[in-house]
Amino acid sequence: MNSPKHVAIIMDGNGRWGLKNKKSRNLGHRAGLKTVEKIIKSTIKNNIKYLTLYAFSTENWKRPYLEIKFLLNLLETFLNEKIDELNDNGVRLKIIGNIKKFSKKIQINLISAQKKTGKNKKLKLILALNYGSKKEIVNALKLIKTKKIKVNESSVDRLLYTKGIPNPDVLIRTGNTNRLSNFLLWQLSYSEIFFVKKMWPDFNERDYKNIIEKFKKTKRNFGNI
Repeated sequence: MNSPKHVAIIMDGNGRWGLKNKKSRNLGHRAGLKTVEKIIKSTIKNNIKYLTLYAFSTENWKRPYLEIKFLLNLLETFLNEKIDELNDNGVRLKIIGNIKKFSKKIQINLISAQKKTGKNKKLKLILALNYGSKKEIVNALKLIKTKKIKVNESSVDRLLYTKGIPNPDVLIRTGNTNRLSNFLLWQLSYSEIFFVKKMWPDFNERDYKNIIEKFKKTKRNFGNI
């Protein structure tokens, strides 16, 4: 029975949960942040070394301006209020994606948070921000061309945002939606995928533990028999 080293999560359903329960998509996003805190703690408790959260995609810029503003303010709040707690709990923060589209203030906060937690080893928390897998792969290919190196799986791996991070063993998507939404398309090639009907704010530690236990019982062949 093997425990996962790396869990990736598409935290879907915040907006729909908010409309159903609070009549506000933004309040759903706020409730989802509380779930993030619980799952981080549970990940540490289960001795999982890598957790990747799909926090803001390249496609999320299509949302209404006020919702985008709220999400970015929520990100700032998370960094300002929780980074010391994460640091004390041995969490190392890493950002994947193109953060240059964010404000200078957010960019500085993200760089600072990564630097502050850079020596921690208990859990590597990877936040996918302004992240799109297709852009990531295209960027890797452009770098291969610029560097004039041989094109193969190994060279692409080395030039992705996730360089040095093992591919996810488990992908969880909440929100009763069964798709990948341009998330880690290269890295998820052999991940075990769990689609969950619950919206992200309703997802809890028991749900998480049940998925981990199911993974432990899964025989992974990677194309073999």
